[in-house]
Amino acid sequence: MILDIENIIQGCRKKHRPAQEKFYKHFYRYAMSICMPYSQSKFEAEEVANDGFMKIFSKFDSYDSKYPVEAWLRRIMINASIDYFRSQKKYYHQLDISEAHAIENVDISILDKISAEEMMRHVQELPPSYRIAFTLASIEGYKHHEIAKMLNISEGASKSNLAKAKAKLKKSITATNYLKD
Repeated sequence: MILDIENIIQGCRKKHRPAQEKFYKHFYRYAMSICMPYSQSKFEAEEVANDGFMKIFSKFDSYDSKYPVEAWLRRIMINASIDYFRSQKKYYHQLDISEAHAIENVDISILDKISAEEMMRHVQELPPSYRIAFTLASIEGYKHHEIAKMLNISEGASKSNLAKAKAKLKKSITATNYLKD
């Protein structure tokens, strides 16, 4: 079955429930693929994705059809993930850059030994502040000054969180691969 995304989008602009349901079903997996790296569990990613879809449906008029809907949806899902992080921030631990100086660089060759699913599992096991810094910097390509602004933290904290995330990933992946051999 081929979906006419343009008609679905027009229906969503008019707040038609059947169009919203089709949009949700069509883009749910894509939304989850965006939210998972930011989340500690599938349940948390589902919660974030659903929050993102609520924002999408309430602000569909802001979508500019000159651009791909996937890019607009991606931006909203990333923002929903950041909003969730901020709402949970009091439970998270942040470090300053001064604590990152003793951390070794991650050996990229160990990444060749694991699957994408394994890597995702390791990323999801990171503490939330490390996970979001790693995802924004390493997956999304944001710079530390941008991450700092998004998360309302210092640039040094962003750098520290990324360095700590990489160190924890290296240790976790190395330990897992050591046990497999």
